[in-house]
Amino acid sequence: MTTNADDVWRLLGELIEAQKETERLLKEQSQESDSRSETLRERRFREQSQESDSRSETLRERRFREQSQESDSRSETLRERRFRETERIIKQQNEKLNQELGKLGNRLGEFVEWQVRPAAVQLFQKRGIAVNEFHGDLSVKRFGEALEIDLLVVNSDQAILVEVKSKLSQTDIDEHLERLEKFKPLMPRYSDVKAMGAVAGMVVPEEVARYGYRRGLFVLAQSGDSVVILNDDKFRPRQW
Repeated sequence: MTTNADDVWRLLGELIEAQKETERLLKEQSQESDSRSETLRERRFREQSQESDSRSETLRERRFREQSQESDSRSETLRERRFRETERIIKQQNEKLNQELGKLGNRLGEFVEWQVRPAAVQLFQKRGIAVNEFHGDLSVKRFGEALEIDLLVVNSDQAILVEVKSKLSQTDIDEHLERLEKFKPLMPRYSDVKAMGAVAGMVVPEEVARYGYRRGLFVLAQSGDSVVILNDDKFRPRQW
């Protein structure tokens, strides 16, 4: 078989084109492979990154939880310590208050015993009220009601109910006025006497003294080692 030059050049051209096509296909496959490899690497990186983020998040959460628990524990300990300290302070204050109340009660008892009682009869006699005896710490219960009187100064037709306080207040005066209203119904043996009222205090604020005066009560106050009546000579006591 004979092959001429044209056939040779044609076959050579076909071989060159086939080689170019082969190179093109190889290049495309290589690019595709690179693309798939890149995609695979990206996916793996992303998955690893997500996994790492997940582990990091879990680690952060665990650390946060541990820190939170530790903080809660410290806070609880702090609250417990503050609560114990508050309890201790309240206990000390209560003990101090009880001591002061005890001292105040003793002082009030001494004020009544050594100043008000000895002076009461004489003070009212100087005001023209001829009382001559006194009764202390009276307590009466009748008709379902109760009445307590610190000091009752009396004669045959007059009686003065004296209420004694450490520090006299307007409320004390109002309560004594109610006491005076119940006096005769609960102690009928005094139903024919002229009843009057008096209030006494170791401390008597000026406005309270004026209030007692306006309500028709004698107001007695401590003055040094003695007791005085604060009402002036123009005062006229209210009678029940």
